[in-house]
Amino acid sequence: MDNLPLLTIGVTLLTCVFAVIGVHVYSSGKAQREALVERMSHTGQIANVTGRRRRFIGVDRQLRTTKLGKRIERKIAATGLDLTPGEYVVYVVAGLLALYFVVGAIFAPYFGVLAALTGVWGGNAFLNWQRTKRTEAFIGQLPELTRVLANATQAGLAMRTALAMAAEELDNPAGEELRRVADQLAIGHSLDDALGELADRLPSRELVVLVTTLVLSSRAGGQVVTSLRNLTETLEERKETRREVTTMLSQVKVTALAVPLLGLGFLLMINATTPGALDKMTGSVLGQFGTGIAFALYAVGYLLIGRLSRVQV
Repeated sequence: MDNLPLLTIGVTLLTCVFAVIGVHVYSSGKAQREALVERMSHTGQIANVTGRRRRFIGVDRQLRTTKLGKRIERKIAATGLDLTPGEYVVYVVAGLLALYFVVGAIFAPYFGVLAALTGVWGGNAFLNWQRTKRTEAFIGQLPELTRVLANATQAGLAMRTALAMAAEELDNPAGEELRRVADQLAIGHSLDDALGELADRLPSRELVVLVTTLVLSSRAGGQVVTSLRNLTETLEERKETRREVTTMLSQVKVTALAVPLLGLGFLLMINATTPGALDKMTGSVLGQFGTGIAFALYAVGYLLIGRLSRVQV
C-alpha cells in the first residue's frame, strides 16, 4: 500500500495514453467513414474534380435514403450540375421562402403563396431545362463523336478503346459522358448496359440510333466503319435541320413567355394605380378562387403554346 500513489499515477497515465489512442482511432475512423460516404454518395454521378467542399452533408445524407432524394439524384446526374440532392433541396427551399416574402410584399400575401407553388414547379423545370440543354449540346457533338469512333475502329482499335479515346479527345458534355461509359466498361459492365444507361440519361433519337448501331455491330460484327461514316453524314444533316427549326420557333417561344409576363404587368399597374386593390381582391374566398383560376389559365396557355411549338426532328 506504500506504492499506492505511484500506482495511481501509473494507472492514470496509462488511462490517458489509452484515451489518446482511442481518440486518434475514433477520429481516423470517422474521417475514413466520411470519405467512404462521400464516394458512395456520388455513385452514378461525375466525380467532384473541382474539390469543392460539400454543404449540408447531413441533409444530403438523410435525403438520399428517400425515394424523392433518389429521384432528385438521378435528375441531377443527367444535368451534369455540381450539386448534391441536399444542396439542391436547401437552395430550392430558400428560393421558395424568398419568393413568398418578396412577392407577398410587392403584391399581396396570397400572391406569395402562388409564387411559392410556382417555385416548386420551377425547381423541377430548372432540372429538366438543364437536362435538355445538356442533351442538345451532346447531340451537337454526335457527328464529331461518330467521326472519332470511325477513325479509331478503322485503325484497328476495339470499341471499348475507341470510346475511351473519344472521351479524351472530345469536350464536355460528350467527354464527361463517355468517360463515365469508359469507367463502367472498366469495372466489368457490358457495352450494351453502359451505352443503354447513356441513352437513358440523355434521351434523343440521334443517340438511340448511335447506340443501336454500336450494339448491333458489337454483337453481329459487320462493317462498323462504313456504318459510322454513313451515320456521321446523317447526323450532320439532322444537326443543320435542328438549327433551322430552332431559329424558326424562337418567336413562338418568346410569345409563350410574354403571355404570363403581361398578366404580371397588369397586376403591377393595378396595384400602382389603386394601392391596396390586390389585398381587397384576395381578401375573400371568391377573389382568391378567381385569382387562382386566372393564374391556372395563364399556365395552361403557356404549356399549350410550348406544346404546339414542339417539333420533333
